[in-house]
Amino acid sequence: MTSAHDNPTPDQQDTNESTTHFGYKTVKESEKEKLVADVFHSVAAKYDLMNDLMSFGIHRIWKKYTIELSAVRAGQKVLDIAGGSGDLTYAFSKRVGAEGKVVLADINDSMLKVGRDKLANKGVSGNLEVIQANAESLPFPDNEFDVVTMAFGLRNVTHKEAALAEFCRVLKPGGRLLVLEFSKPKSRQLSKMYDFYSFTALPIMGKLVTNDSESYKYLAESIRKHPDQETLKGMMETAGFSRTQFHNLTGGIVALHRGVKP
Repeated sequence: MTSAHDNPTPDQQDTNESTTHFGYKTVKESEKEKLVADVFHSVAAKYDLMNDLMSFGIHRIWKKYTIELSAVRAGQKVLDIAGGSGDLTYAFSKRVGAEGKVVLADINDSMLKVGRDKLANKGVSGNLEVIQANAESLPFPDNEFDVVTMAFGLRNVTHKEAALAEFCRVLKPGGRLLVLEFSKPKSRQLSKMYDFYSFTALPIMGKLVTNDSESYKYLAESIRKHPDQETLKGMMETAGFSRTQFHNLTGGIVALHRGVKP
């Protein structure tokens, strides 16, 4: 004999669905991907301009450091996941040369179009592949890449552990993962200044440049919800990476994590 409790109604199933954070809001896991997508659809056209304005151009130095630490060589194969407008992809394409390959992947088709057009305008084509892909379920075989990079994308992923496990899966043994992401400033004074800037200046800047203050409010909130340096290092180790380490950049406002697949 069964009762109504044995077969939950749709409303009961919704109540039991797992939740996650979207900035400071609590949302259903099934909703987060669309909410994040809406943010990047909104800001895609002015993404590069806002990066320069928000970071005073310093993001270029952070990305250059990521390229150097990747130790990419000619002929290698690189996955730039959440590659957005293609800054890292462009640098990697020059490093791997005609015998190598770089895959620009992003879950957001608006960002992917910006990146594809930008790279085409720079003459990148022969060693480039552009694919729409979800970091939590990559459409690539095991042991495919020498390097996987993710710059300013991990904080937007719903299941970060799943994404890190996927990165480990698609890397060749000895392959390197590099995660460049906003993190936790090491100085209390710097942290206070950063909070004031993030929650006051960024939404105003977003409103003036993109006519969208809410997306940049989410940006500031998502940074605060992202795991700190040591926590992310531990998550990478749990996902199977060895020789994990991180480098604080600009006082810990940004951190670059690196791990190697055994």
